[in-house]
Amino acid sequence: MNHGSLDIDGIPLSYRASWAPQPRAVVLALHGGGTDSTYFDCPNRPELSLLRTGLPLGFTVIALDRPGYGASLTHQDKLTDPDRRVELMYATLDRLLASRPHGAGVFLMAHSAGSELAIRMAAEERGQALLGLEIAGTGRDHHPRFSARWAEHGELGIRRPARRRMRDLLWGPSHLYPPDVFGGTAIGAASPAYEFEARAWVREFPELAARVRIPVGYTLGDHEAVWNSGPGALAEIAALFTAAPRVLTYEQLDSGHNLSLGNSARAYHLRVLSFAEECAVTREHAHADSSRGRAG
Repeated sequence: MNHGSLDIDGIPLSYRASWAPQPRAVVLALHGGGTDSTYFDCPNRPELSLLRTGLPLGFTVIALDRPGYGASLTHQDKLTDPDRRVELMYATLDRLLASRPHGAGVFLMAHSAGSELAIRMAAEERGQALLGLEIAGTGRDHHPRFSARWAEHGELGIRRPARRRMRDLLWGPSHLYPPDVFGGTAIGAASPAYEFEARAWVREFPELAARVRIPVGYTLGDHEAVWNSGPGALAEIAALFTAAPRVLTYEQLDSGHNLSLGNSARAYHLRVLSFAEECAVTREHAHADSSRGRAG
């Protein structure tokens, strides 16, 4: 595993990565709020690690610290513009892959608050070059219990619940996670101040989703406690991706909000990597058909 940082236009962007010598494809992973790239490589829990699961299957996996997290935390005041954050992520990806093979292309996946950045990236014109997109632990409407618990503690955004209450809201039942992982002590990180305001992006969700022209996967845990869940909620979000050639939805069994940290994390990661493989095959077939057409 490799852990480093790059300077992009005066902003240090940090990352974790596992490099396959000749990758099938590259998976770019974006973490959610209150954590960093450690989310995808949980300390002392290799069975939960996306980086360690993807590598022997031939995938290079890059987990970026989103702008305002990790090395760029002290630069957060320069990162409030979402377009700037998109530019930084693409620039970091370009720099990391400039001298490295990337197989069939780049598959983008994101969790929770990271989905905002991922969908913006996919909605860009250059997002059409991505193999596919997987988002998880996100939505447009909060789960009724989540909204009710927030209401108990005052107006949303003004006063937060106590740390223990917050943990219960965001994680779901403790039995879904290894005891040493539940609560996030091992993977917690300071969040940038802009993150709370960025949650208003859900108003843009329909417009951004309609601009995504690559295959999309959308996953919620069957014990999702933050966002509305169940078949209806999955179908509602899937319907927003009107230009995507393919949209898959999945309810991950025995999973709470933090899919990549639970006891079912390996099952989730293997399924996402399978989807990435399917997207790679589709891209290769499209290129082959295009080449035959030019030859003819």
